[in-house]
Formats: sequence, structure tokens, C-alpha cells
Amino acid sequence: MGLFGLFGSKGPSEEKEEKQLPWKPLTTLEQLETIATDSKTRTVVIFKHSTRCGISRMVIRQFEGAYDIDPEKMDLYYLDLLAYRNVSDEVGFKFQVLHQSPQLLVIKNGVAVTHASHSGIQADALAQYV
Repeated sequence: MGLFGLFGSKGPSEEKEEKQLPWKPLTTLEQLETIATDSKTRTVVIFKHSTRCGISRMVIRQFEGAYDIDPEKMDLYYLDLLAYRNVSDEVGFKFQVLHQSPQLLVIKNGVAVTHASHSGIQADALAQYV
């Protein structure tokens, strides 16, 4: 709250409900095998994010604001590529996608069926892969 409630406070009409996405942290190489296996029965998405990049931060905020898929229909993984660079490198090798950041990969039947980076990352485009 702002100074004495006068500055910086939000009224009820200005408050925005924060949406919590069902992110699963991607932190180990072993999880990539789980992702490949799970993608045979449901769509898996990997969001590679650079925590030091302003563009990446903007893209993930837009993605989170627009994401509206039932958690039962899609697994959503978050990869902090700076903290887990080895995992990020292996994602590229395993799914045959050149590294970019930010980057979104859609995995089905053990392969990347599409990927996008930067402004090409559109949450609403994921519905066609469910």
C-alpha cells in the first residue's frame, strides 16, 4: 500500500487477479526422458526462459496472461536456462531444436512438433496441439 493509502494503492476495480499456471520446474536431464514418454499420451510444452533477459521476462508475462488450457490436457514445464544450462543444451540435442531464448517447444510422441521464440511465442496457438 502507498503512503497512508493515498499513493500507489489499488482500488477493488483496479486489482488484477494473478493467474497461477501449472508450471513444472525442469531441472534434471532425467526429466527429459519423462517428457518424451509422457508426450505419447498428452502434449508437453517446455518454456525456456532467461531470467536475465528483459525480452524473455516480457514474453513470459504475456504468455502467462494468455495461457488458458486445462492442466489435465497439457504438461507445462519451465526451464530457467541460466541455472540449468546443461538441461537447456540437452533439450536442443534431444528434440533437435536450435537453442533460442526465450523459446517454447511443443512435444508430442517424443518429438518437437513445433517451436517458437521471442514474439513468436503465443499461448493461444497451443490449443491446436491439445
